[in-house]
Amino acid sequence: MPNAVITGIDTHAHIFRRDLPMVAGRRYSPDYDATVEQYLAHLDACGLSHGVLIQPSFLGTDNHYMVAALQRFPERLRGVAVVDAQISDDELDELAAAGVVGIRLNLIGKLLEDYTGPAWSGLFRRLARRGWQVEIQRGFADLALVVPAILESGVTVVIDHFGLPAASVQLDDPQHAPFFDLLGQAPVWIKLSAAYRSQSDLARARAIEARLREACGGAGRFLWGSDWPNTQFESQTRYDEQFALLEALLPDPEERRRVLVDNPATLFGFAHA
Repeated sequence: MPNAVITGIDTHAHIFRRDLPMVAGRRYSPDYDATVEQYLAHLDACGLSHGVLIQPSFLGTDNHYMVAALQRFPERLRGVAVVDAQISDDELDELAAAGVVGIRLNLIGKLLEDYTGPAWSGLFRRLARRGWQVEIQRGFADLALVVPAILESGVTVVIDHFGLPAASVQLDDPQHAPFFDLLGQAPVWIKLSAAYRSQSDLARARAIEARLREACGGAGRFLWGSDWPNTQFESQTRYDEQFALLEALLPDPEERRRVLVDNPATLFGFAHA
């Protein structure tokens, strides 16, 4: 769909096949396929024009399946890859040519590394020069331990899934002030996605969104993602339910358009027609 008008961008979805090689020690192994054709059908059904594929953690740094989909649908899709800190510039060039615009650090269940060390800080600086982003999935309480070192490189940071605030997290607790202070920094974006991963119903999601909005000074760095196919929660939600949650969170059409179109078009490099 060349030069397509952007009607909405889903910034967080995964594709995979159950027969692909998977990494050892993974937390999850799918027993079904989630194809790019299925994903695009969900976009179409919700009137959305574009999407961002996120490399799933169980496929590790082998981004080939995602890259092949990006190459098939270059106008509609962008990608966020998983890479080693030592990845070469030539390999980054190849990913960029396919439509990759960032990397993901899925830090759930992992020991935090020294992101100020030469390998990671060097990678982050290389990504910053390319205008890429670093997307982080980590529990709410630890984000202030991770994000500052990454921001020092000058790279843009994207935080997954509302920041994953557990049900026990009190948003007004002073111990969380450092995280909210971080959100006042321009290169930090937030995905309003996968509230179910924090056991958040609509009321809780609204409270979290309001606190994030206060910290960010508005919705100018909010994004939305379906988190399709909702791995580990497949029986609890559907694509259209996740889209409906966004509509409930952002009832104002102009603001919803900003989150669905303007913000992600800028961040992920989709050109307005």
